[in-house]
Amino acid sequence: MRAAIVTPATVSPARHNRRVNAADDQLGLFADAPAPRDLPAGWDYRPDFIDADEEAALLAFIATLPLADARYKGYTARRRVVHFGAAYDYDDHRLLPAPPLPAELAALRAKAAAWIGETPEALANALVAEYRAGVPLGWHRDVPDYETVVGISLAGTARMRFRRYPPIAPKKVDVVSLELAPRSAYVLRAEARWGWQHSVAPTPALRYSITFRTRAARRGAQASRSSFGPRV
Repeated sequence: MRAAIVTPATVSPARHNRRVNAADDQLGLFADAPAPRDLPAGWDYRPDFIDADEEAALLAFIATLPLADARYKGYTARRRVVHFGAAYDYDDHRLLPAPPLPAELAALRAKAAAWIGETPEALANALVAEYRAGVPLGWHRDVPDYETVVGISLAGTARMRFRRYPPIAPKKVDVVSLELAPRSAYVLRAEARWGWQHSVAPTPALRYSITFRTRAARRGAQASRSSFGPRV
């Protein structure tokens, strides 16, 4: 499988957030741009988190991975994924063993960890996902076994959407969205992680994502597990 590299779309400065970890972060070019007015607290976004050479190397590595259709409670999703560190059984609501993080993702994990002020080892789980043109990710919150979520976008653009949880007669006007550019990264924690759901609109072209997560301090403490997990 050969991955096509797409030139990143222009990202408005209004979509750049403050740094997560100002003391340790060495990627501060966009640190002082204003935060989006309506996005939840605990959300952060960094365009150009990696450069074109790093993206090309990651895409070449992803092309070697055994991506398989994602499954959720008996349903098969249109996106293809591979897990490292741990996978998740949505029927039994438990973590499953997965291969250790490969060396090819170590530098990216270290960069993500420095951004959020964690050790690389704290990002114990990695998920690589492929979104072919037209593939969505439904409304969800990540399972409560994990805490902070860091996502890196590759190759294509995506529109990430947010709505408060639990939604009450949700309407389109209640949904906040923004574009994730290739080579960008985002963080979900605090209110953005637990008090909002997120989804990805059908992608306009081939896109990949690499998502790192820290383990939750108290397993399942935030809410009933039935409210978590991706919707196919």
